[in-house]
Amino acid sequence: MANRHLSRTVVLQTLFEWDFGSLSEEKTEESLLRNAKEFAPGIGDLSFMENLLHGVLEKKEDLDEIIKKAAPDWPLEKISLSDRNVLRIGLYELLFADKKEVPAKVAINEAIEMGKTFGGDNSGKFVNGVLGSVYKEIGEPGKNEVSKKKKIEDIPYEKMPVIKLGGAVVYAKEGDNVYVALVHDIFGHWTLSKGKLEKGENTEEGTKRKIKEKIGLDIEIKENIGENEYVAADPELGKIRKHVTYFLAEAPFVDLIQPPTGGLDDAKWFKLTEIIDLNFYGDILPIVTKAVNLLLKK
Repeated sequence: MANRHLSRTVVLQTLFEWDFGSLSEEKTEESLLRNAKEFAPGIGDLSFMENLLHGVLEKKEDLDEIIKKAAPDWPLEKISLSDRNVLRIGLYELLFADKKEVPAKVAINEAIEMGKTFGGDNSGKFVNGVLGSVYKEIGEPGKNEVSKKKKIEDIPYEKMPVIKLGGAVVYAKEGDNVYVALVHDIFGHWTLSKGKLEKGENTEEGTKRKIKEKIGLDIEIKENIGENEYVAADPELGKIRKHVTYFLAEAPFVDLIQPPTGGLDDAKWFKLTEIIDLNFYGDILPIVTKAVNLLLKK
């Protein structure tokens, strides 16, 4: 097991060559053998390298789709060759590898280290953000394993399981000013706090609970201001629909706690006049705009 990190770097080098030169399957096999001989002579772990390489190539379409969802601000072709193949390896091991052989934390940490070693200055942070976001979306891999996993591409939209979440535009009054609490993700967007509701949990109560967990605020819900839905990937269920109900909610103007994980790196209060200059996702902007208009009328 001590040689697995070196083995992964050999697979990364091979994927880099495959991606750069559009190599055939035969040429890719030859590249793996050549790289193993050059960079890891006598390592005796060729079967692991072959299985990892073939697994990534077999699941390439699924992996690339997940990268697009987890990093919507970065078109796949704009991600560096090194970073996107580090992500493919990390996601494959996180989602599809034997969890007894490759625990989730090992998959993530190994990918981060490869990103730092072979990528640019921000590659480690980028890889950490993407894999952390996916890890949060799917829960702890292997926690509730089933014997057969559904293929991500096999579930039509109308049959995808629906996961319910609650979120809020949280505001506070301080003197003559009104502030809104927002969280920032590693892709450069300001967005809203949200979280998964427990089975059978009241939407408003669940939203209060998640906002408290995420940014440390006790909120009072004022009104429902909208809903949206997006598709995410789960290694056991395949593609799932995440349905989010958003509320306008008031809270005391106190310090925010920093988001724990999951691709978020900051939380901050903004005056209403500052919000217009922020970078939001397209599906979040209408929710925020509606909330701001309601607050301006108050």
